[in-house]
Amino acid sequence: MSASQGPRVTTDSAAGVLTITLDSPHNRNALSDQLVREVLEGLATAEADDGVRCVVLTHTGNTFCAGADLSEASSNTADDPALERANQLVDLLRAIVALPKPVIGRIDGHVRAGGMGLVGACDIVIASQASTYALTESRLGLAASVISLTVLPRLDPRAASRWFLTGSKFDVAEAARMGLVTQAVGGTDELDVAIATLTADLGACSPQGLRETKALVTHEVIASIDTHRERVAAQSARLFVSEEAREGMLSFKEKRAPRWAG
Repeated sequence: MSASQGPRVTTDSAAGVLTITLDSPHNRNALSDQLVREVLEGLATAEADDGVRCVVLTHTGNTFCAGADLSEASSNTADDPALERANQLVDLLRAIVALPKPVIGRIDGHVRAGGMGLVGACDIVIASQASTYALTESRLGLAASVISLTVLPRLDPRAASRWFLTGSKFDVAEAARMGLVTQAVGGTDELDVAIATLTADLGACSPQGLRETKALVTHEVIASIDTHRERVAAQSARLFVSEEAREGMLSFKEKRAPRWAG
């Protein structure tokens, strides 16, 4: 686990809304051990506080989340660091889906790779025109293994095939069309108004009503996560240490095309 370098996540609670902000812009809010741990702590705080009606998951900087923190790939001391990291992400995604309070994604920047899993795990997602999306794993010799648990249930099958396979970037309009994003808005001001309206709507609901309704709409996703987590974590770990993945990640760091690119 990396040494702490100050908080990478901040939390704030007001008017029944607990806001969890990814605040590690130096690495585009990558999923470091510390960031994941602090998000989990924020979710636990929300669950334990009866005054919290819903959670908003958002970010600082122009990137919501860039996916795995590749700088930590060789620093993990676990016997099987790739598998541990895959299981860590499964646990985070499941925690968001299973939280007995609605989680709203507020997206005002770019989303890549593992960050897509966070978006898929949220119950409702409102995103601005500044946001872009890509499942880049196939371009790095990987597959979007773990995050498929929360992303695939949101997408229509044809869209899933296109974007999972190509790794291409798409905009917020396409994200909304395929079901990844609930509502696409214009700029940041419009995004904040939409979030305020939504949290007010949720504030009019009873805690029991929200809890039991969320259990209904997430039942199948949670069951699928529990059924398939070992399979996708094993695939992720196997690919992460493969020769093609090493080349893909090295080419990414060196800002060059990988050797297989045409």
